[in-house]
Amino acid sequence: MGKPHGLAGEVYVVRISDDPLRFEPGASLIHDRKGELVIDEVRGHNDRLLVKFRGIDTREQAEGLRGALFVTPDDLRELDESEFWEHDLVGLTVVTSDGSAVGEVTAVINGPQDLLEVSTNTGLRYVPVVKEIVVAVDLEAGRITLDPPAGLLD
Repeated sequence: MGKPHGLAGEVYVVRISDDPLRFEPGASLIHDRKGELVIDEVRGHNDRLLVKFRGIDTREQAEGLRGALFVTPDDLRELDESEFWEHDLVGLTVVTSDGSAVGEVTAVINGPQDLLEVSTNTGLRYVPVVKEIVVAVDLEAGRITLDPPAGLLD
């Protein structure tokens, strides 16, 4: 969550959630320092949202809201079988289709093409998250299987 907008307690929020109901009036979000916040009003503003939370009525109050917003695990939406939460992927062991060890996922980098950051014995490697390369994700086994093109892991 970013800086305040105006004098009435609105703040800029960059939306990273794909849940269409996440920013509806009445929805609850958890602030990393302030605890639960309930959305009172929301409107689009360029590529961000302007959000007014209940009980935040001044610019000074809004100034104290800079930080991260998240939801509790109970509020996460159901995922399709081919979708995964980023935090579930970090820490997984990465192997190739023939079983050779590659390393461990240390981060997921979001962008036009999401990437797995993989720590290997020879440094960090960045693997595009596409079905032709990331051929299997087994959360129970703690493993991601890759079929990398030549040179990707060099």
